[in-house]
Amino acid sequence: MQVDGQRSQSIVEFALIAPVLLLILFGIVDFGRVIYIYATLNQAVHEGARTAIRASPLLPTNNDVETAVKHHAVDVSLANPCPNGPITASVPPANQGWIYITEPDPPSTAEALSPTLQDAPGGQMWAVSNGSCSATNPAHDHAALQVTIRYNFVPFTPLIQQVTANNLIISAAATYQTEY
Repeated sequence: MQVDGQRSQSIVEFALIAPVLLLILFGIVDFGRVIYIYATLNQAVHEGARTAIRASPLLPTNNDVETAVKHHAVDVSLANPCPNGPITASVPPANQGWIYITEPDPPSTAEALSPTLQDAPGGQMWAVSNGSCSATNPAHDHAALQVTIRYNFVPFTPLIQQVTANNLIISAAATYQTEY
């Protein structure tokens, strides 16, 4: 038979330990989500890069690469604000990612149109730059192409959200040589 004092002591002990246990439990869930998203993004950039480099009578376009990436990025919301870069340090919206198709070491500013520019998978021959994005010139002569995703992961756990300031950036990139 339990005395009321012992029952109250158990309730107080549980009340002290429960928040710590819940924090550990939700931290494990958030950690699992980070690993899942990283693996998903990694596979998606590799599939996008494979799409971008293939040689065929009709060269792949940015839309072809973006479609391949989105098809393999299951349960991940992706956009393509500036497909050929520059890759910015700005943070994507919460739980969303941005896709970039660039040369392996893209400049941090928009590049001018040039016949030597090799930072897009093909398609439009000499597209007009809108001033904030690089031009969409086709890669050629076995140039290297890189597909990059920058994803803004926001954890479920409120304490972890505060520690990470609601933006934990996960990046994945794949670089392949073109076949054309």
